[in-house]
Amino acid sequence: MKTLTDTYELNNGLKIPCIGFGTWQTPDGDVAYESVKTALESGYRHIDTAAMYGNEPSVGRAVKDSGLKREDIFITSKLNNSFHGYEATKEAFLTTLKNLDTDYLDLYLIHWPNPIKFREIWKSANAGSWKAMEEFYEEGKIKAIGISNFLPHHIDALLETATVKPAVNQVRLCPGLTQDELAAYCKRHDILLEAYSPLGTGKIFSVPAMQELSRKYGKTIAQIGIRWSLQRGYLPLPKSVTPSRIKENTDVFDFTLSEEDVAIIAGLTDCCGTATNPDTATF
Repeated sequence: MKTLTDTYELNNGLKIPCIGFGTWQTPDGDVAYESVKTALESGYRHIDTAAMYGNEPSVGRAVKDSGLKREDIFITSKLNNSFHGYEATKEAFLTTLKNLDTDYLDLYLIHWPNPIKFREIWKSANAGSWKAMEEFYEEGKIKAIGISNFLPHHIDALLETATVKPAVNQVRLCPGLTQDELAAYCKRHDILLEAYSPLGTGKIFSVPAMQELSRKYGKTIAQIGIRWSLQRGYLPLPKSVTPSRIKENTDVFDFTLSEEDVAIIAGLTDCCGTATNPDTATF
């Protein structure tokens, strides 16, 4: 990967830019609008949002106002936890298209596999959602479909009825949190891992080992973290609302971490917290 617009190839042949701009915890309105607009001006061509984030309208407006062609921007959104099942997913997806003011999505994900609302029927609810997503995929309204926060047993259950394999699994991956069993499973199934919170929601900035590596490479801790994610084969989704940091986070292609340092970062156990267990989450 040498530029922001270099791509991974998904299992259906679709190309996806190697770094996405994350918008989790970015409030709707001017903050979301300006941050996405700055990201696009800085060279990002991959924007990640979700119905649950509540900022789809501002993301869509920023895309519209960027002056870029729609086909040159890769947009991802995700199914809200309250709308699992066939009919509800159809409704939710059409609402997302309206919010984003677009005719199609490049990628649409089931956000969580086992929401509390569907805890007793999560398998059938996911199967219904996936069927609806497959239909939109066949119609060309979604270029690729995938999942988020799914563990192997959730994917196994989905594959029992799926006719289209998930293209990506977006999960929490950051220094010290590599979810090796899940990563190996996804690799076997040709499912690309997208890394949300690749900077550990800011926790890595206070880690002495990361500070030392920052000095060693002459790069910011954020740049080290994003570069590490790429070298691990993930697709990182860094998030910021600060213009200087949005731009700074794109400058990760002029250096390479040594294999030893990649391993050191991977071994920083617990420095960024743990991933939420989707089977016990209370939302």
